[in-house]
Amino acid sequence: MLKFALEFAMAMLSVALPAQAETVGFDAARAGAPPPGWRCGSTGGGAARWTVEADAGAPSPPNVLKQSGTAAFPWCVKQGTALGDGAVEVKFKPLAGREDQAGGLVWRWKDGDTYYVARANALENNVALYYVQRGNRVTLKYVDAPVAANVWHSLRVEFRGRRIRVLLNGKIYIELDDNRIAGPGAVGVWTKADSVTVFDDFTYLPVPSRFLE
Repeated sequence: MLKFALEFAMAMLSVALPAQAETVGFDAARAGAPPPGWRCGSTGGGAARWTVEADAGAPSPPNVLKQSGTAAFPWCVKQGTALGDGAVEVKFKPLAGREDQAGGLVWRWKDGDTYYVARANALENNVALYYVQRGNRVTLKYVDAPVAANVWHSLRVEFRGRRIRVLLNGKIYIELDDNRIAGPGAVGVWTKADSVTVFDDFTYLPVPSRFLE
């Protein structure tokens, strides 16, 4: 465990370079339309609605990505991404929702029915880790965590081989091993049910291959 933690820390330090990390702020996109270069939909049906919207209070104004539809599990992934090992991070703010107020991240996304997802929920005050296979969402772990509504939070996932680590606002809440979904896949954001959630500063970075041997 200690050996892995040290190796992962070294890898994350190494990839924290502007030339290797990619950050999307949605500021160059047209407000009122889906973000260009992203594929959006929902696992399990429904009417997800992903649009770029103006938000002067965003961490990096003027725009954010907003999900305001109602669907089982809305997702929006960055096209052209294929990370097997690395990290993905986003700032999110849960605005409304009677059933859920969730903000999440997906990685190793193969299609709308196969991926990992980590999410924080303002109604439940917890962080959860799932995998989705054949369209079924299966819980790996729940952990209580303070997730205030109408406040910006930072959610981050680090993944390398079997190891998965989930952080909320810089604190590790979940760390475990799972190998149900392996190999490279797309990365993106996620919500649930009637969550109205905004996202900003979506960042993804790969682990250099020399740390994967």
